[in-house]
Amino acid sequence: HVQLVESGGGSVQAGGSLTLSCTASGGTFEDIDMGWYRQAPGDECKKVSTLDRNGDIEYVESVKGRFTISLDNTKTTVSLQMNTLKSEDTALYYCAAGSDANWSWGQGTQVTV
Repeated sequence: HVQLVESGGGSVQAGGSLTLSCTASGGTFEDIDMGWYRQAPGDECKKVSTLDRNGDIEYVESVKGRFTISLDNTKTTVSLQMNTLKSEDTALYYCAAGSDANWSWGQGTQVTV
């Protein structure tokens, strides 16, 4: 299993921007699916954006046009650029990657708007 470490979270005013990064060790993101998920207080963990091994991208409706997921050329870091942040984006953000039944999760990074 690849190990994942998120970074880039923090506190920002509404309308601001943050970029989250998820770095892989013990492997790369090549030929696996990956995504960002978030869990707000008192809520379940929900998908934010995914990037599959074929390069297909999906976003949850609430972040379309504001968030952008990307994978670097070394295939070791997947990022989530978040613009025009809203209070409802406040959550603990997790990176996940894997295939079939084998998925790895990071420890999460807090975003507070």
